[in-house]
Amino acid sequence: MNGNAQKLIKYLDGASKRFIIPVYQRNYDWKMEHCKQLYDDLLKVIRQNRKSHFFGSIVSVQSESGTMEEFLIIDGQQRLTTISLLLLAIYHLLSSGKMVSRDHQLTDKILKKYLIDEYEPEEKRIKLKPIKNDQKAFGILFDQDEEYIPDSNLTINYRYFYDRIQHGELDIDELFDAICKLEIINISLNHEDNPQLIFESLNSTGLDLSEGDKIRNYILMGLPNDQQTKFYEKYWNRIESYTDYDVSSFVRDYLSIKQQSTPNMNSVYPTFKKYVEDAGVADIEPLLKDLLEYAKRYAFLIKGGHSDEQLNSCIYRLNRLSTSVTRPFLLEVIRLSESGALTADELIEVFHFTESYLFRRAICDLPTNALNKIFLLLHREIIRFDGDESHYVEKFKYALLNKRERTRFPSDEEFAECMSTRNIYGMNPKNKLYLFERLENSETSETKDVWGHLDRGEYSIEHIMPQHLTAAWIVSLGENYEAIHANWLHRLANLTLTAYNSRYSNSPFAEKRDMPHGFKDSGLRINQWVGQKEQWGLPELEERDQLLKNTVIGIWPYPTSNYHPQKKQMDAIALDEDVILTGRVLSRYSFKGAEQPVASWADMYQQVITMLHSENKAVLTKLAVSKDPAVDLSLHFSMSSTSFNSCRQIDTDLYVWTGTDTQYKINNLRKIFAIFDVPESELVFYLKDEDNSETVAGNRYEIRKKYWEYTLPQLKNAFSENGLFGNVNPVTSNWIAGFVGIPGIHIDCVANFDESRVELYLGMASKEKNKELFDFLFARKDNIEKVIGTQLIWSRMDDNKASKIHTFLPGVDISKDIDWPRMAKFHVDASKKLYLAFKEYLEQYFHILL
Repeated sequence: MNGNAQKLIKYLDGASKRFIIPVYQRNYDWKMEHCKQLYDDLLKVIRQNRKSHFFGSIVSVQSESGTMEEFLIIDGQQRLTTISLLLLAIYHLLSSGKMVSRDHQLTDKILKKYLIDEYEPEEKRIKLKPIKNDQKAFGILFDQDEEYIPDSNLTINYRYFYDRIQHGELDIDELFDAICKLEIINISLNHEDNPQLIFESLNSTGLDLSEGDKIRNYILMGLPNDQQTKFYEKYWNRIESYTDYDVSSFVRDYLSIKQQSTPNMNSVYPTFKKYVEDAGVADIEPLLKDLLEYAKRYAFLIKGGHSDEQLNSCIYRLNRLSTSVTRPFLLEVIRLSESGALTADELIEVFHFTESYLFRRAICDLPTNALNKIFLLLHREIIRFDGDESHYVEKFKYALLNKRERTRFPSDEEFAECMSTRNIYGMNPKNKLYLFERLENSETSETKDVWGHLDRGEYSIEHIMPQHLTAAWIVSLGENYEAIHANWLHRLANLTLTAYNSRYSNSPFAEKRDMPHGFKDSGLRINQWVGQKEQWGLPELEERDQLLKNTVIGIWPYPTSNYHPQKKQMDAIALDEDVILTGRVLSRYSFKGAEQPVASWADMYQQVITMLHSENKAVLTKLAVSKDPAVDLSLHFSMSSTSFNSCRQIDTDLYVWTGTDTQYKINNLRKIFAIFDVPESELVFYLKDEDNSETVAGNRYEIRKKYWEYTLPQLKNAFSENGLFGNVNPVTSNWIAGFVGIPGIHIDCVANFDESRVELYLGMASKEKNKELFDFLFARKDNIEKVIGTQLIWSRMDDNKASKIHTFLPGVDISKDIDWPRMAKFHVDASKKLYLAFKEYLEQYFHILL
């Protein structure tokens, strides 16, 4: 094996050279972001007057084939292909006259020295030979008269270069000069070398560098040696120590604060690098100083160390609960405390109510995926109330109290009821141990090392009424013993802490109470009340249940706030929250920390998809080209605006269907974010709070029932012959089902606060049968939609058991009875059309008559 530094342009030069990509290599998969980075680097080469720019290594095996030199590319095909695309774009711009070079020979030079062998026949003249799936797309690019393959990464990246060159950031000679300065390590393998083993070693070099390691190298490697040593000792080594050597997590939280957007853990380094470059940081030392100050605060969050032991204990408990999601917010709270904006008591209050909010939510089984966005934006939300840090704690409590639905701060009633009825014994162990530590140690100075005893297995959780009832326990509980046991066994009222679980076993209550170290002798406060009881049955369980309800409300208090903003704040709902947004009005949204006002959900839908598409144009282009209903989302994108009855333009020759309801758009966005590997938490909706929303929400069941009382007679009359809705009565839900005579298949009418909907629901017991029937019907889509007279929304829903096909009426509101005639007419007409359009094909599929 031989290796030497060489200019890339020299490596490419030579008409007789051929660069062959082996069949075992993957397809060309550089994205537009990689091409952008390359072009940005070329700009820097010229603007900073660099002599060279390292472009990685190319590993190849050379073989002589007649008059040709063939290079089998083992590693480096992505870089080699990308440069070929860039050179081809330059050539086409020069040859078409769109760009002009001072070197009149440059056009021929690029083509004949680096891209083709002019002396070979057409099919052999291109010097780079990609693997089969890419070769056709690459060959077509040479002939501009042929129709390009639009969803190929080669085509997409070629077009990126073709367009960007014309922006004029560099003239064509400067750009070619920059390419000439790209330098590679040319590694040439001997015939006795094993290319596959070398390829594997190049791609399996042991443990990867952590994101923190990459950041350290990025910051320090470009500095002179003496400055590297100075900055490492003065800043970086201390940062590592303060963060307990988890610099990756620390920088992730630091970036979350600075950018109001949380990067994926595996992209912390590129996000940090972009943050530094976007900020135009010329002197790295101020940044290191800021990182060090935040690292000190971070140490406080992971290790404690405050002069107030009450606060240290709270921090310890938060870490036991694994609440790292709160750190971006709490780091800012600590910063305010350091500046004097918060007193020591106010700092403790923020920590305590944060703890209370988190644990109440855990007991009430509210989703944890909402917490990331809540604490990411909470500090900014507090400051935005009136623009400053005054009355911070009151505004903090107000902000939490005004969270709604899945982000809410559970009330005393909800919290106490959930604590009472929940299966505490089967709860997440970290939450369960935390609960019993707090029950024992809160509101007393005589604390015990409950954590230590639990961790060492010296304490365990005891069922007072045992899991397996003996004859004595059955007699003690009375004739309803089975119901009492089933209802109360794992609830908090029947659980306690003990160090003597094995001795208690299934003993009768009196023995558990009176034996040595029994409940009466227990040194644990949690057992004192139990030890005073004469027996243990339903009355004692109910009495202790009420005592514990009162206790937990005191340990985890519900806040009150005397703050009232001059302007009512909007609800903020992230895409990853499980909230139904039907009927809500969108005012603005935030994507990756940048806010944008919009007039409608459709505007937001178009704008967000356009931004995602700009990051990687291959994804949606491939969906638009595909016509396979099994390819999720393919029906929502097209290269032609005539494919849809309602659509928005995303790019040249790319359109997205917008003739869908709000919740459908939300569900699609979740799928699209997954394809682009973008966290759903990056998108936040700010919703208008209509004056009557609470009243309407409170009366929604009554409103629905009245609407169905109005509409059902019309539906029954329309289907009097087949009785589709014959056995349906007015209900308080937002939908009713008309059964077509096949189990699991029905026509649903839906009435919401922003639309009405009619759908054919395929919900048979077998998921495979539902998908098979959906595909059968979809194959007849054109005929069905011709009968109905409008385009339907076809939802295969591969992640769900069911599938559905629906149409909808936008702009109507079930809470406004003035809309009822239109809604009822739509429900009747659309139900009849769907039934008649699908009836024939359902009969064909099931071989029955309906």
